[in-house]
Amino acid sequence: MPGRSPFGADPDAAVFVISVAAELTGLHPQTLRTYERLGLITPGRTGGGGRRYSQRDLERLREISELTSAGIGIEGVRRILDLENRVAALASRNEELQVELEATREALRQALDRRRATGRAPERLPVLRSPDPGSSLVVWRRPR
Repeated sequence: MPGRSPFGADPDAAVFVISVAAELTGLHPQTLRTYERLGLITPGRTGGGGRRYSQRDLERLREISELTSAGIGIEGVRRILDLENRVAALASRNEELQVELEATREALRQALDRRRATGRAPERLPVLRSPDPGSSLVVWRRPR
């Protein structure tokens, strides 16, 4: 299953200490600290301040390692990671909008079906609920 740890745990659960994370990624612990200082990775912290890495952090560290091994500089890596995050956010938003569009189409289909069945326009347009409570939906009606 994609995104799941081989251990079956949440891929965002910060469980690996720095020495284990370094061993699992093939990187030196100081390299992990440097990547954190540069803002490329943000491990979780224990109450005492110790770093804890998640499976997702390890995947990102491996990706950074692959990019730098291919000759890409740290600023290039930063830009690539930023663009990947943007693409993922846009893909997620696109999915949300597709679901909303399909709900809108279905509500309008139902309104048209009611109109055909009764022979007259509905008194009200269907109510559509946005999945995001902070967003707005504007519906324009033609004047009669």
